[in-house]
Amino acid sequence: MSSYESFSIEVKDHIAHVQFSRPEALNTMNKAFWLELPRCMQDIEANTDARVIVISSTGKHFSAGMDLGVFSDSKAVPMNGDPGRMAENLRRVVLQLQDTLTSLEKIRLPVLAAIHGGCIGGALDLVCAADSRYCTEGAYFTIKETELGMTADVGTLQRLPKLMPEGVVRELAYTGRKFSATEAQNLGFVNAVYADQEVMLAAVMDIAGQIAANSPLAVTGCKEMLNYSRDHSVEDSLKYMATWQAGMFRPTDMMKTFQAKAQKQAPQYDALFPVKPLFDQ
Repeated sequence: MSSYESFSIEVKDHIAHVQFSRPEALNTMNKAFWLELPRCMQDIEANTDARVIVISSTGKHFSAGMDLGVFSDSKAVPMNGDPGRMAENLRRVVLQLQDTLTSLEKIRLPVLAAIHGGCIGGALDLVCAADSRYCTEGAYFTIKETELGMTADVGTLQRLPKLMPEGVVRELAYTGRKFSATEAQNLGFVNAVYADQEVMLAAVMDIAGQIAANSPLAVTGCKEMLNYSRDHSVEDSLKYMATWQAGMFRPTDMMKTFQAKAQKQAPQYDALFPVKPLFDQ
């Protein structure tokens, strides 16, 4: 695998553990982060045997959100010239930032976010794109952008209403207030709350291990169907499910499961083919 400025990566027992590695900067999402995250996800798919990804962090906070240096780069975001052309350029920049976080949804592996400390602004956008979220008792979340004078633009306002009640999301967006780990759990945003980071990581790794022990084809099918169903009608989703099953279902993994259970052993499933570029150079 490649090395990254923003992350450290360890792959063990079919679990890829991605940790933010800039604690001295509160793991702010700088220019390198936005470029590296989708590459990191693609790298894991193409070059490891991982079947699930755990994202955690280091230092005081999970992440303090967007590094404002991203928008102070005059090459990426020109601040003078024709207003229409500047607006068209900014729209493309925002779409590129959105695509960075959408990489967590596009990857066929489940992504589990283990959150401690502050999950602020852009970091909240990121964890909204994960499959499941877990946090420590001291964790907190905030749609910080409103307080800074802008509208959150890379995913929170689009994904959070699918994860918790819309009226609450509107309050959180309009006020920019912090919401705690307890409130996040009560609203269904996080699956579980743990005493500290060590306990949380142990528990999340256990969950990741349970996922990795299942047929990777069945798991990626679950992710594909759940993401599709979130964005489509029940009728359309059922039709897509039928088409997926007709094309992807094979009895091989089921037979391995039954044989392993009969022998009181853990089933051993074949890996999915790695995701590669269309033509390897």
